[in-house]
Amino acid sequence: MPLALLALAIGAFGIGTTEFVIMGLLPEVAADFGVTVPTAGLLVTGYALGVVAGAPVMTVLGTKVSRKRMLMLLMGLFIAGNLLSAAPVFGLMLTGRIVASLAHGAFFGIGSVVAAGLVAPQKRAGAIALMFTGLTVANVVGVPLGTFIGQTAGWRTTFVVVAGLGVLGLLGVARLVPDMPKPEGVRLRHELAAFRNAQVLLAMAMTVLGFGGVFAAVTYVAPMMTEVAGFAGSSVTWLLVLFGLGMVAGNLVGGRFADRALMPMLYLSLGGLTLVLALFTVTAHHKVTAALTLALIGALGFATVPPLQKRVLDHAHGAPTLASAVNIGAFNLGNALAAWLGGLVIAAGLGYTAPNWVGALLAGSALLLAFLSAALQRRDEARGAQEPRPAAPEPVHL
Repeated sequence: MPLALLALAIGAFGIGTTEFVIMGLLPEVAADFGVTVPTAGLLVTGYALGVVAGAPVMTVLGTKVSRKRMLMLLMGLFIAGNLLSAAPVFGLMLTGRIVASLAHGAFFGIGSVVAAGLVAPQKRAGAIALMFTGLTVANVVGVPLGTFIGQTAGWRTTFVVVAGLGVLGLLGVARLVPDMPKPEGVRLRHELAAFRNAQVLLAMAMTVLGFGGVFAAVTYVAPMMTEVAGFAGSSVTWLLVLFGLGMVAGNLVGGRFADRALMPMLYLSLGGLTLVLALFTVTAHHKVTAALTLALIGALGFATVPPLQKRVLDHAHGAPTLASAVNIGAFNLGNALAAWLGGLVIAAGLGYTAPNWVGALLAGSALLLAFLSAALQRRDEARGAQEPRPAAPEPVHL
């Protein structure tokens, strides 16, 4: 694989760390600002909504510059947002989270196109998965380390360190990613045309609901593991490592099989995710089963990422950049929806395991959409096969 994928993975590592580290620090942040845990959960929701809005806007703004330069500009925005996230006022911290989030969707969307363009067509899902490996490894190394730093040196220190990761990502992109200008002749109207494709829209809807199911459970994983499973607060760090290891495994498996059997991979991952999230309401009451279930949620949830991202690229013919970025925004729309719904059921007094039922319903809905998408594709292929072919020209006799 090209070395440029390493640079993209470095940027993804920094972005993944800042996205997920807040979940392990919610109790500390809530206590510091004197707000409830669901209120502190707005830091998750705000970030996710920032990704949703920033993905298309930043991608459109970047149409006039090369993809490499845009990736560098996005990393600069990410650095500024994380420095602002260390502010001593909750409103300023929320603003910093939103600023950092504006870089997220466009970075992964443009990065996916760059990664896919670096390899042969039959290896595109694998290349995308390798870029996303930075995001998943962040949950094994960056998030637990950031949680540990936050619990020992203060959560503001965590965001300063994350800003430093952004600097490394910026240098990696500048040094290793080749200058790949936007293809000639591709205009904004071509990018927008992809959204008229039903398969693109269905893939994005599966993204919203499928990964939203994951976030319904993991947004409030810290209080769930401490208040329900009985873990000590210090155990949240290694529990996040387990979740991250599951994400790494699921990402690599999803990328490998998406190039071979994309839809069966989606059926398996979304069906398994629905079942495991439903079981989490029971397994969360015991330490061993809670830890194992958390790892499975990470694996099954992230096994959907390479197939769904590749499906969007495959059906956004000729102009995939905006659709790719919007699909990353769709992941975070699901995250925001799930974090909000999870906060609602907790605030309603249903307990810290109630968000798992929300997650199971979201993932199950994504599975139904996967079956619908496959049925529509089979119908379209059958119609294409039945269309009469033009008659061969009569031979010319000299």
